[in-house]
Amino acid sequence: MKYALIAVVFSLFISCSKDKEEDFTARNEKEITDYIAKNNLNAQKSASGLYYVVNEKGSGAQPTTTSDVRVAYKGYFTNGNVFDQSGADGITFNLQQVIQGWTEGITCFKEGGNGILLVPSNLGYGNSDRNRIPGGSVLIFEIKLISVK
Repeated sequence: MKYALIAVVFSLFISCSKDKEEDFTARNEKEITDYIAKNNLNAQKSASGLYYVVNEKGSGAQPTTTSDVRVAYKGYFTNGNVFDQSGADGITFNLQQVIQGWTEGITCFKEGGNGILLVPSNLGYGNSDRNRIPGGSVLIFEIKLISVK
């Protein structure tokens, strides 16, 4: 009887931990492609699964994945709910200090460029809840690359 109880508790623990390890890849892909179609976007998909839209390429310096950049942005979910945004003057950060979708996506632009990054959860915060962002979320960012340092 004691071993049966241990087995039940152990199986519950394993099933709960599997929930946290859910793979959102297929769900994120559908959510992103539906959003692109609904909003008639001309998006490109990178090998990593990042989608991006270049509205203006820009004409200044192009950052690398290790550059310091100044970016104005608005971040929201596919339902339009905004979870974060900068002021018009933007914020400065190193591309090694942000989510992988930004590290890759910002390098698609030159100074003065702008567009949209559609970030699947594996290039964002993964399965982890982060402040007001639930785990597994697709993140959309309207960005303007102000400067590269």
